[in-house]
Amino acid sequence: MMKDTDFEIVCTTTPDVYVRFTEWFKSVLASSDGKISLALSGGNTPKALFEHWATKHRDDVDWKRVQFFWGDERCVPPNDEQSNYKMTKEYLFSQLPISERQIFRIKGENEPFAEAERYADVLRRELKGEIPSFDIMMLGVGDDGHTASIFPNQLALWDSPQTCVVGIHPQSGQKRVSLSGRTINAAKNIAFLVTGKNKAEKLREIIGNRNQAEKTYPAAKVAPQSGRLLWFLDEDAAEAIKKG
Repeated sequence: MMKDTDFEIVCTTTPDVYVRFTEWFKSVLASSDGKISLALSGGNTPKALFEHWATKHRDDVDWKRVQFFWGDERCVPPNDEQSNYKMTKEYLFSQLPISERQIFRIKGENEPFAEAERYADVLRRELKGEIPSFDIMMLGVGDDGHTASIFPNQLALWDSPQTCVVGIHPQSGQKRVSLSGRTINAAKNIAFLVTGKNKAEKLREIIGNRNQAEKTYPAAKVAPQSGRLLWFLDEDAAEAIKKG
């Protein structure tokens, strides 16, 4: 069973995931008097969310109050098709009234370990703390149970004392700059957005048998100190959980 501090939100259709997440995102923004910090993730689900925001929420969100960061980035230039920043710029930033001053990207074109140190400095400066704490952390779950860019074969990176680490994709060997586990778990709110049948069995392990899964899957080690962890799932992703 899920921990008492977890909230499982199952939506009927994939588009409902974006609707429900947006409602929650707007409630967090409304509860804050000033700016909020949002750590973005890459992948197809965030891409669809960004399209939803660009087409339906241009005018009912005060975008000037949002500071944008990333949970991870591939070590590629910002114009590369694999860049999380490039995807976000194309589907979100170029579509909404968001200025460059609000965007704090991981520079994937830099030497990875030097960039991990630089971005850690950025986070400490902008978020005012030795262990930076985001208002909202968006995460996804890979087919292998990874989250951000910490993979199962590099689980030790999760417990790194560093703010940012360098992960290596187990198949391609591509380096990626990622937040460490301690930085992820310091977030005030963490939201997983997961869609599709291909994630169902992994979610059954991660959510249904957390104590065992956290020995293997980085995503199972997400346990924010605040206790505010939300799962936004479509019915395909939640199928195996509902079956028990």
